[in-house]
Amino acid sequence: MAASSGDGRWTWAAAAGVAVVALAVTNPGTDDFEAFAGDQLVRAASRELCGSGSLPLIARLVIQDCPQLVASQRKVLGQLAAASSRRYNAGLFSVYTTELGGQTLLPGLTIPRYRAVTLGGAGQLLVVQSSEEAAPGLAQR
Repeated sequence: MAASSGDGRWTWAAAAGVAVVALAVTNPGTDDFEAFAGDQLVRAASRELCGSGSLPLIARLVIQDCPQLVASQRKVLGQLAAASSRRYNAGLFSVYTTELGGQTLLPGLTIPRYRAVTLGGAGQLLVVQSSEEAAPGLAQR
């Protein structure tokens, strides 16, 4: 007895349904985004702040291990990114739009501006568009 063509359609429909459910279940949430953003910001801040001549002389005297200091702030940076982001949750995937920076930490030391669009889906997060503007206090050094 041969299977009818209707059985094949049901098989494809069931497979598609399982795929949709799997995407919805693995859509990264805000905790996942916060951890991901913290990692991204640690990399960006380390490049910007810890490069040679980036910090004012007084800060370089006080800060012994700039990359480690920045890395120790991963959780705080992730929380800052989450608070500075808007999430569009489409169920199967999410789009996060983040804009932060520009605040002055010390005289002559301003946080760089950072903008990013991040796509989350299937348990993964991917920055699809980003830009960094060097802080005026750092660019002049």
